[in-house]
Amino acid sequence: MELRHLRYFIAVAQELNFTRAAERLHIAQPPLSKQIHDLEVELGVQLFDRARRPLQLTVAGVIFLEEAMSAIAQVENAVKMAQRASRGEIGRLVIGFTSSMANSFLPDILRVYRDRFPKVELVWRELATSHQLQALRDRQLDVGFFHLTSWMLQAADLCLMTIWHESLIVALPATHPLANQPQISLKALAQEVFILPSRQFSPVLSEQLEHLCQQSDISPVVIQEGTMMLTILGLVAGGVGIALLPANAQNLQRKGVVYKNITESTSTIPMAAVWRRDDASATLREFLEVTKEVT
Repeated sequence: MELRHLRYFIAVAQELNFTRAAERLHIAQPPLSKQIHDLEVELGVQLFDRARRPLQLTVAGVIFLEEAMSAIAQVENAVKMAQRASRGEIGRLVIGFTSSMANSFLPDILRVYRDRFPKVELVWRELATSHQLQALRDRQLDVGFFHLTSWMLQAADLCLMTIWHESLIVALPATHPLANQPQISLKALAQEVFILPSRQFSPVLSEQLEHLCQQSDISPVVIQEGTMMLTILGLVAGGVGIALLPANAQNLQRKGVVYKNITESTSTIPMAAVWRRDDASATLREFLEVTKEVT
């Protein structure tokens, strides 16, 4: 039995006339009659009472019509869903991110993407860079957002798109003697104690900050490392030390903390979207297009 047999049967059942059904289907009447007869033989039941005028469905025919129409509707819905999936309109994405992404472009990407693709399920996971890389390779993430390292450019199994470059700022306790300065030179921080992001959680940021201190002949006294931006800012607010952070930290208005630009020209930190090279998902493709547009 093929789908066309069901369509032929439905047309005859609705028209209750082989000639009109044939015209509706754009086929000749004799072949249509044969197709219906063959269907009845295959089913082993009579679907039409041909002795009555006009043509009538048998009891078995009435039941079969209901089920046949349901089957056709399910097939048509399956086709529509497949077509929507091919356009990236439905599906599921698991997205990794760090606090830097959450503090910057993530809300804008989320707002635009959800407006365009409301039927796609988005699952968000805040993970350290190393954990995101492993989750991508384990197929537990579809795309990750984190600061980029040079060795990632050599990863043959991954694709990446740099979405912006971010400068560094200084986070100070509001009571710090330098809190009223419009800008701060790194050399003025030589005697300070620092709270730095954990190397394990954000290796790129940690390495960049260490390199910056070396360039300025600063040997930072690191009193604490933090895994989350809010944790670091809480320690700064408490007067434990100062912090060098990505500029996106300014979006977190933490009582007791002031942010200052650095006088010296500093290197920027690239943030990238990273995904598996072999992932051909249309849902991922459209998400990356929105990311590119927003950032």
